[in-house]
Amino acid sequence: MLTLRQIRHFIAVAETGSISAAAQASFVSQSSLTQAIQQLETETEARLFDRHAKGMTLTHQGHQFLRQSYLILATVDNAKRSLQMGTENVTGQLTLGVTSLVAGYFLVDLLKQFNAYYPNVDVKVVEDERQYIEHLLVSGEIDIGVLILSNLEDRDALQTEVLTHSSYRLWLPPLHPLLERESISLADIANEPLIQLNVDEMEKHAQRLWARAGLKPNIAMKTASTEAVRSLVAAGLGVSVQPDMAYRAWSLEGNMIEASKLEDSIEPLDIGLAWRRGSARPELVTPFLTIARENSAKRKPS
Repeated sequence: MLTLRQIRHFIAVAETGSISAAAQASFVSQSSLTQAIQQLETETEARLFDRHAKGMTLTHQGHQFLRQSYLILATVDNAKRSLQMGTENVTGQLTLGVTSLVAGYFLVDLLKQFNAYYPNVDVKVVEDERQYIEHLLVSGEIDIGVLILSNLEDRDALQTEVLTHSSYRLWLPPLHPLLERESISLADIANEPLIQLNVDEMEKHAQRLWARAGLKPNIAMKTASTEAVRSLVAAGLGVSVQPDMAYRAWSLEGNMIEASKLEDSIEPLDIGLAWRRGSARPELVTPFLTIARENSAKRKPS
């Protein structure tokens, strides 16, 4: 039978990348951690870690189990909290960093849910470019960030947790000839006029996407406005390859936008949380993490 202690030990090893580092961080013996991981792998009938000379890294199944482990602990924390004290008695200030594209599609639900549980916590939001949010996190000027994790640079200084993956699809106007095809690839749209979104480092993602396919797109327009992308596509002025989190079926003008799957293997965007590694975690980060994990579990993967 799985125990909470085993799950906590598993998370410690997953976050630190080695038995020795997890033992120091958790004040537990290395033998206890080793035994806990072995028992977990026996119980789950899955290999959760790849072992190598420099430590341990999560397997694909390990990443899946880590996400569920966070949810299990979050549920237990919520149950304890509801028994011990009302969350309305919690006070203080939480400073949250966010990038612009993520702010538009994730922030509202998170803040609404957090405020419902912690109405007396003062939440300050800083919106800026990813590089600056990362700098503020590392320097301790903000408590936690909600952002696209795919481009993070200082991963040694930050602890991260993916909340969701957002796959790419092709946006087209209704009645576009490509919609009649059974499958569509990037090669099929390389000569189509392309509307490119240039906010939250999306241009960098687009460059990688096309470079991996060995293709050069026909960029008709670059814009920092998601609504402009929708309007231009819906009006038949081009097509666009965008993450599903930004998809809406209608433009502001009321025109329809179709979205089709691409047959290419395109790496999705990772959206999630980042906070400073190593130092004492600000007190209100833990309840925010709990709320974010609950919110993520309710979301349908895109």
